[in-house]
Amino acid sequence: MNNIIPSSRLGSRVLSASTLSGDDVYDPRGEKLGSIKELMLDIENGKVCYAVLSFGGFLSLGEKLFAVPWSALKVDTENKRFIMDTTEERMKNAPGFDSDHWPNMADTSWEKSIYSYYDTRY
Repeated sequence: MNNIIPSSRLGSRVLSASTLSGDDVYDPRGEKLGSIKELMLDIENGKVCYAVLSFGGFLSLGEKLFAVPWSALKVDTENKRFIMDTTEERMKNAPGFDSDHWPNMADTSWEKSIYSYYDTRY
């Protein structure tokens, strides 16, 4: 997979957020981990800070949501999808939430714990 680049280094290529909603995220072995439900923007700097992934459930019933730091995702330009260096088991155990109980993403301790869980730089 020589064409995998960090999502933060796409250069002048731009996409609308709506085109990414529903895109699948895979582990490096090609196993599907979930799909992008939402992109969360930092309103102070205008950058994407999290991709909210959905995992599990059927027809949105019983699905679990995860706020994954944007820097934890890489773009696979060859297959036109996102790659995340983690496992399905790790996602099952990740801190998540449901659509009716979103975390306070402005809480610094929550934010640090998420970055730490996904081994990304805060």
